[in-house]
Amino acid sequence: MAVEVIIADDHSMVREGLKQLLELDGDIVVIGEASDGVECLDLLEKKLPQALLLDINMPNMNGLEVLEKIKEKNLDTKVIILTVHNEVEYLLKAVEIGIDGYMLKDSNSDELKKAIYSVIDGESYIQPNLIPILNSKMIERDVEKEKLALLTKRELEVLKLMAVGSYNKEIGEKLNISERTVKNHISSIFKKIDVSDRTQAAIFAIRNDLISIF
Repeated sequence: MAVEVIIADDHSMVREGLKQLLELDGDIVVIGEASDGVECLDLLEKKLPQALLLDINMPNMNGLEVLEKIKEKNLDTKVIILTVHNEVEYLLKAVEIGIDGYMLKDSNSDELKKAIYSVIDGESYIQPNLIPILNSKMIERDVEKEKLALLTKRELEVLKLMAVGSYNKEIGEKLNISERTVKNHISSIFKKIDVSDRTQAAIFAIRNDLISIF
């Protein structure tokens, strides 16, 4: 019996090309296509495929947001992100949400089919050349979480205010502490998270979702 797949991508030529490649040998059939995230979720309510090929950059709702909704709804379909993005942050986010597979669009059709069969068999499939950088980034993330855990509640408050550009005097007024105490907290923060200036501290805060840049 053929494997049922849905393709979600905002480019019709990409969807058509993938459909032709996948259906070439008759072992895979594309049962639906979606051009944006909302359409994809609506389609999944009507037709639940064994695997979903999901682009990241789509209008109305991007692929990572769609993935989160699929996990929330506990839909029984395997999801393979198929994207042009080789930035490890996208991959890391997808892994954290709970992706089954992650492939770049420049992959060949044999590798894509291998990924589809792998995830359907219950395995995960990350494109092999992306695995070393993913592992490296995950180790970095673990180290950052350890650093974050060293900060006291007050130090976290100071770091958040410092990261949005507040001066020591402003931080002291907002937290009802002296400017000298603020300086002591900042010195301790720098030491614990291993940074040497406020800009690096702000980047650390953004990376660890302590503040939003939007």
